[in-house]
Amino acid sequence: MSCDPLHFKTLSRRGFIQVGSLSCLGLTLGDYFKLRAAEPPAGGGAPAKEPKARNVIQIFLPGACSQLESWDPKPEAAIDIRGPLGVVKTKIPGVVFSESMQRCAQIVDKLTVVRTVTGRIPDHAQATYHSLTGYLPSSAIIHPQMGAIVSHEAGPINELPAWIGVPGKPGGEFAPNTGYMPSKFGCFSVGSDPGQKGFEVKDISLQGGASPDEFEKARNLRAASERYFRSRDTDGQALDTMDDFYKKAYGLLGSPAAQNAFRLEGEPEHLRELYGCGKYSTKSPVKRLGIGERLMFARRLVEAGTRFVSVTYEGAGTWDNHQKIKEHFVEAMPAFDHALSGLITDLEQRGLLDSTLVMVMTEFGRTPKVNATYGRDHHARNYSLVLAGGGITRGQIYGASDAIGYEPSRDAVTLEDFLATAYGQLGIDSSKRLMAPGERPIDIVRDGKVIKALLG
Repeated sequence: MSCDPLHFKTLSRRGFIQVGSLSCLGLTLGDYFKLRAAEPPAGGGAPAKEPKARNVIQIFLPGACSQLESWDPKPEAAIDIRGPLGVVKTKIPGVVFSESMQRCAQIVDKLTVVRTVTGRIPDHAQATYHSLTGYLPSSAIIHPQMGAIVSHEAGPINELPAWIGVPGKPGGEFAPNTGYMPSKFGCFSVGSDPGQKGFEVKDISLQGGASPDEFEKARNLRAASERYFRSRDTDGQALDTMDDFYKKAYGLLGSPAAQNAFRLEGEPEHLRELYGCGKYSTKSPVKRLGIGERLMFARRLVEAGTRFVSVTYEGAGTWDNHQKIKEHFVEAMPAFDHALSGLITDLEQRGLLDSTLVMVMTEFGRTPKVNATYGRDHHARNYSLVLAGGGITRGQIYGASDAIGYEPSRDAVTLEDFLATAYGQLGIDSSKRLMAPGERPIDIVRDGKVIKALLG
């Protein structure tokens, strides 16, 4: 699109609004900011009660990470149950993790591991949707993800987007983003991997090395164009929305704190070592395992004021290990183990762990019995999720699965209960009803109960 003022005269007001990408400035923030000013958050921009947690780092492991090779191994079971990996002792007497979780075993006193989460359907699409919304998919309505709910109820803290996805929206094609809620509460995707060389969040950068003077000239040009369209159209509601969009975009571009949060330059070497940055490589053709950089980036975002950060970690492609599960875990899990322990330690040292809720989530579990191709198949009846910080208890292994990890033997936790507990720490009542199209009230989470034993 040309930046010549005469060019704008060839566009209708509708056409100008549809551009919505600040092309003259090199911005592509449209989907996130375009609709943000349309209406105030239903929650009044603040949680319903004083929250224990101010921010969230949600870590999602797509494909269904095996609980038996991570948080809930069964070393006393038969070989076809306990699988190919050994175990490591944790700081909690009598509690072991898989040998792939060496570092997390040493910070277990800062974690709460829930070993008895029960899902419903061992299908990737439905389980992903369920994990991220608290609902199973429905043909009647699309539900919002947790990040959208938090954005809606709590609102942004400053000029940074309330919900940021690293490198993108968790759940991919299986996740609904904002569902029935307005797009302005959606996920701002970073769009690239902090673990890759040349990482840059292009949506907050001026293209072509534009100077501040050039930025200001383009800003004045947009203002002149808006005045022209206002003179041609007495209905300024759409332009008012766009005006808010541009103000948000300009605020992001003009804030040194926001700009700094989107970069990893300047992190000292000892912190990079703490997260395992650059230490791990993979034989997979997918990509290098950049989870250390992703979690360091997430810490920078919450430190700068981002309300909800979603981090996706695929491992060496996916955690859907129907074959050769040992090879995958030996390759992919040490990087995650190092990065997660580094994140928790870093947050603690900065005084941020008490106010930041860390959640490690996956779609469902894996079958107790190893299959003929040395992998594990889908299993929804029992799996593990992890919480840390944000007012959650520390050093707790909650619930117990049976001797082979097939189902809970005590203290079963539904996914709805897990999410209701997390929402509660953010000061959000999960039973609150939000209004869907057609004046239809929908519970944030239906039939979810806060698990008081998880609260510190």
